[in-house]
Amino acid sequence: MKARAQLPVRVGGLVLAACAALAVTAPPALASTSQAQTPAQARTAAQARTAGPGGVQAEAAAIANASTGALLWSRDLNTERPIASITKVMTALVVIRAGNLDRAITIPSAVVGYVAEWDASSAGLVPGDRLTARQLLAGLLLPSGADAAYALAQAYGPGIPAFINKMNATARQLGLGRTHFANFDGLPWPGEYSTYSTAADLITLGRDAMASAVFRSIVDLGSYRLPAGSGHHAYRWQNTNPLLGAYRGAIGIKTGYTLAAGHCLLFEASRGGRTFIGVTLGSPGVGTTVNGADPTRLLNWAFSLPGR
Repeated sequence: MKARAQLPVRVGGLVLAACAALAVTAPPALASTSQAQTPAQARTAAQARTAGPGGVQAEAAAIANASTGALLWSRDLNTERPIASITKVMTALVVIRAGNLDRAITIPSAVVGYVAEWDASSAGLVPGDRLTARQLLAGLLLPSGADAAYALAQAYGPGIPAFINKMNATARQLGLGRTHFANFDGLPWPGEYSTYSTAADLITLGRDAMASAVFRSIVDLGSYRLPAGSGHHAYRWQNTNPLLGAYRGAIGIKTGYTLAAGHCLLFEASRGGRTFIGVTLGSPGVGTTVNGADPTRLLNWAFSLPGR
């Protein structure tokens, strides 16, 4: 996501299918679980975990077993930080939980000014077009469209304030005690740090989202093409995730970027019967295209650990 810090415009109106000390102790929600190992395997695994992944520059990060939630490694696990467009994972989750994904939603004219005001990432939606919520979820999650987020929030609130309330209510239900949503897309309004979360909370959010077949089927797409049809223009959206198509086994999840948040990525990859989920917050990088170097280091390290 691209964004600049300033006061927001009014949003009264308002997608098939982001070095500090190391902390390796998981909170209860991410407690480690042990598997039967030989003494030699246990020693090798312990040594690898103690060493941790090398070269990770993110200000906060974590990687865990996606199936069990067992934490493998973390840095500043519970530090609250802006999360940029990773926010849209919760936007999608609220919509998917509400259902009725085949309902038609008319794109409001306000999305054009909203995207322009914030120089935000966009799905290029045309006001007056009618797309289903399912189609808009693709425009939300692949190109990280702030316009798609706006349209979905307006429709599913109904109204933006009500939708943001639903996002925070869902966060409470999931036990995300250090997460707060001030908006529906992660842009820096009303302030750079108004929407925030932690590496621990985002692992929990990511695991819940990836449990949804609808969500998984979207974030695993490299691109999505919607031909012109009755009531809408043609659209083609490319996934902003730098791991898809570049890292073997990558299957999601979501990028994020603002000046305050830095380069962020919530990610998941599966190989040989093992699946890992991780997050990097505040990685260095040039420009707005999210840097996949830190997530790659974390995944390479996790897959190198002894395991079944």
